[in-house]
Amino acid sequence: MAASENVQFGESPRRGSLPAMPAGQFEQWARILEQRTGIVVPPERKSFLATSIALRMREIGCEDFQEYFDFVQAGREGAIEWAVLLDRLTVHETRFFRHPPSFRMIRAHFLPYGENPGPGPRAYNALSIGCATGEEPYSLAMMIDEHLSGLGGEYYFGVTAMDISYAALNVGRRGVYGPERLKDVPPSLRARYFERQDDHSARVCGALRRRVCFAHMNVLDLDASPLPKMDLILCQNVLIYLDRGRRMDLVERLAARLRPGGGLVLAPGDLLSWRPAGMERISFPDTLAYRRLDGAADNGQGTSA
Repeated sequence: MAASENVQFGESPRRGSLPAMPAGQFEQWARILEQRTGIVVPPERKSFLATSIALRMREIGCEDFQEYFDFVQAGREGAIEWAVLLDRLTVHETRFFRHPPSFRMIRAHFLPYGENPGPGPRAYNALSIGCATGEEPYSLAMMIDEHLSGLGGEYYFGVTAMDISYAALNVGRRGVYGPERLKDVPPSLRARYFERQDDHSARVCGALRRRVCFAHMNVLDLDASPLPKMDLILCQNVLIYLDRGRRMDLVERLAARLRPGGGLVLAPGDLLSWRPAGMERISFPDTLAYRRLDGAADNGQGTSA
């Protein structure tokens, strides 16, 4: 996927005795990063990009930017190295229940209430775009499970968690977090959904981990994923790393992935204006969210300004 809701460019690493990036190389590297991931690196981030690439080159004993550039595009080894480099270029900043107003809004507007409308267990499917190390999808899973269990009767739910970083996904699959990561989890949820590992860490319980599926995915390839229609899609702080054209294309494709009544939750500053056909804006303080209307066309097309 493109940069995640929890992924951002960080501060430049310490330079040491790193090779300088020749003139013209920045444009080459920035172009391949945008083509492959949708991430746009502005000129003012040249120092960060150059230093991060040079640090990785030093680790593998490469001293020439062009040689390394050619290597990451060549064969299986190049694909593996590209994945490692991409993880170095992104900082996975996230925490449990990171944006509380969004979670309050989801509980109020996008979780089911009342009688089960159909036969069999109640079902609910959610998607976390840019899941990073798993705190966001596990936060969703805890909230959904707690809510559905309170309604009574049988229920099923699943959370699909997508990110472009293999390393971050591996952390999420393992589900082990230290005290700093767990400090925003209410004690009642910590007692219910976590198993103590040692004096400093806890692991998401097996029952909840089985509800969350971590998948490597680039949002530019979203149409190739065999996902069902979703009741909820959470995509926060992803769009800010894309240019305007890709940004609008992505939200329209996400809207098309929703079931009637399903919700698309973005970060409050993600879009200045979006008027999607078949979607209604949800009014809730400090949030940005839309609900898909019954009978909306599947193309999710809308207009923007």
